[in-house]
Amino acid sequence: MRTRALSALVAAAALATAVWPLQRTSAQIDEPAVPSVAPGYRAPQVAPSGAQIIGVTQQPFVGISLQDAIAMSLLNNPQLAVSASNFRVARYNIVQVKGAYDVALHLEPQSSFSVNPPENFLAAGPGEVGEYTPGPTFTSGPGNIIQHQSTTGYGLSGQTEYGASYQAGITQSRTYNNTTFDAYNPYYLASLNLAVTAPLLKNAGMNATKRQLKLAFINADAATAQTLIDASNTISQVESTYWDLLAAWRDVAIREEALREAIAQQQSNERLVKRGAAAAIDAVESETQVANFQTDVFRALETVSKLQNQLKSLVASHAGDPIWDANLVPTTSVEQLPNNSDLSTVVAEAKAKRPEVRQALDRRLAAGVDVVFAKNQSLPQVDVSPQYQSNGFAGILTPVPKLITGYCTAPAGGFGAGLGLPRCPTPPPNTQGSMPWAYHNMWAGYFPAFNIALIVGYPIQGHLARGLRGLASEETTQAKVLMQGVDERIGAEARNALQSYQSGLSKLNATRRARESADAVYASELRKFHNGTSTTFLVLQRQVELAQARGSELRAQTQLNESVVELQRVSGTILSANGVNVQTLGSQAAALGAGTP
Repeated sequence: MRTRALSALVAAAALATAVWPLQRTSAQIDEPAVPSVAPGYRAPQVAPSGAQIIGVTQQPFVGISLQDAIAMSLLNNPQLAVSASNFRVARYNIVQVKGAYDVALHLEPQSSFSVNPPENFLAAGPGEVGEYTPGPTFTSGPGNIIQHQSTTGYGLSGQTEYGASYQAGITQSRTYNNTTFDAYNPYYLASLNLAVTAPLLKNAGMNATKRQLKLAFINADAATAQTLIDASNTISQVESTYWDLLAAWRDVAIREEALREAIAQQQSNERLVKRGAAAAIDAVESETQVANFQTDVFRALETVSKLQNQLKSLVASHAGDPIWDANLVPTTSVEQLPNNSDLSTVVAEAKAKRPEVRQALDRRLAAGVDVVFAKNQSLPQVDVSPQYQSNGFAGILTPVPKLITGYCTAPAGGFGAGLGLPRCPTPPPNTQGSMPWAYHNMWAGYFPAFNIALIVGYPIQGHLARGLRGLASEETTQAKVLMQGVDERIGAEARNALQSYQSGLSKLNATRRARESADAVYASELRKFHNGTSTTFLVLQRQVELAQARGSELRAQTQLNESVVELQRVSGTILSANGVNVQTLGSQAAALGAGTP
């Protein structure tokens, strides 16, 4: 039995030796060797800096109220100035598109002069020196045709909002022509031309220009909404920064109060150590506490400096604004709590007042305009174009050539006989005169001409209309989705804002009670220490707890103020509560920018 047991023990030992690893397994990681990094590294020996804020006049402090900060940001903020400028740009785009409907006046004077050789004895000038009267002699060649014409055209043209185009003009001319067989020299023409082209189907009611004008109005409204959004966000940033700055200054006061209490405790401990009533380590502990609270004071001042710069960047108009040198201190004590914190009321107010809703509606209106335009462009083109012309003519009679006079008075009958008239016929009396008489004949309508045309056209493939219909359909879908997204975002933001507000009320109530308790505990611990029933460690611990409780109450109050600001932004009341006027946003910054060379 003993031999069997010994054999089994040896076998088990051999198996364990074979299975158990002699080296580290793969799951075990070797610790890396630590190099010698900057031997003897230590911070430089420096003297402490003064408790001050960089870049400002330390004294006196400059008080600023919340309403003043908001008003300054609305007037001076450069980003708001750019946003307001975009709003005005959109308005100018409307004016630009309206230019398509401007009445265009035109004036076209011209003068031409020509000398041509005669082609036959009928189309020729007089057989003597050609002289233009009044005026100098232009050519000495007999028989040359001299013509001088002075023409002036003037009138107006334009188009209507419903697609019709119109033209109205008068052309007047004075022509001198020395051709022998001309009855008038010079003669005058005055012509009144009226023309209208009106679409009956395609481009009637809705056309490309009218679409641009409607979209320009919608875009201007959307730009106004975007400006209001920027103003709302700016006001929200100003208010939040303002309350953060107020909390930062109060945090400095809390840290300084804790520092004073720690210094008083250190002095007390030093007196006890000198009397032998306390250990020297107690004075060292209190000295450490003083150093820690000094660090907290400088850290709090650094936060004040950053928040001051953040607030100044929101309310200053430019880098040279005197406010950058001011040591700002908030003077508004408390944020007014909202009158109603019901979810349905907040959502209803937001849908009625938020600029984002206005933007979504503008998107839907723009899609509706494109739908109407696409339907119109699917129609065939049918245009009617009536034209009216009234011609006025007058001239100065010229002597009838002897050849024609002889032919008129020659006896009738036989080869080469004339007309047998006592004299040649003369032109109508109402055509004899100068330019005023030509105008008279024009207005009297003695020589009218009227024309009407019907223009019909239809594209066979219809690619343009199909593309427009597709784009309009997608824009309509996008507008609906955008509106749904805005509604959803408003609902979510309203829930978060109300939750933050309700939590802020509860946190403030709880932290206030905790601070009151910590204050009472610290006062009790200090009394016990003076009576010899407590220790320095416990007193210092109560100091830290009281400082932490004061900071928690301050953070809770700040968070409550910021939750009220967020609730105002979400409900859309932040704009009306601060009297935002898009016409004056950033006006001070814009004026300074315009005056900058």
